Amino acid sequence: MKCDKKTMLLYAVTDRAWCGRQSLYEQVESALKGGATCVQLREKELSEAEFLAEAMEISGLCRSYAVPLFINDNVEVAIKCRAAGIHVGQEDMDVDQVRQRVGNDMLIGVSVHSVDEARKAVQNGADCLGAGAVFSTSTKADVQLLPLETLRDICAAVDIPVVAIGGIGKNNIAKLARTGISGVALVSAIFSAADIEGECRMLRSLSEEMVTA
Repeated sequence: MKCDKKTMLLYAVTDRAWCGRQSLYEQVESALKGGATCVQLREKELSEAEFLAEAMEISGLCRSYAVPLFINDNVEVAIKCRAAGIHVGQEDMDVDQVRQRVGNDMLIGVSVHSVDEARKAVQNGADCLGAGAVFSTSTKADVQLLPLETLRDICAAVDIPVVAIGGIGKNNIAKLARTGISGVALVSAIFSAADIEGECRMLRSLSEEMVTA
């Protein structure tokens, strides 16, 4: 299943730490209304049953906007909610094992931090890559930054879409121009905003300018 790089342009990664005035569902819908082209549902604290129930709701929401939903790490939840994709890290299940579980109709995204990891992921059947962290981020502690030169090398080494992740926001997104990425994956830049829909409109415009620069 081929991943359309256009759907990677503005990749919204959820974090319920920012829930408050809006529920996670409402936040995701605001992001979709503002132009998010892809959503990744990431949950580290919910039980399996709670995660699945949430994933079923978000999956239906994303389908109504014709936007692909990726589930972070949990293959079983991805299968049961009929998500468009599953995203795994280097410490999670190997890509070839994931492919055996999900079949050929589900996209597989993989986090990478080097050209070697990127090439291996592609060889094992990845459909898209998340590379980072490109800037310092409060989302993950003790993360080694990925030089932009390495990001360029990763993009040049593979023939599938690559999104940059980590500390990206409206003030530094332009620095990623001419790296070869298909888009950006954002967490706090989207979900910490007081006006998520309006913020996504601006970030969508900045992302389009960045990838065409």
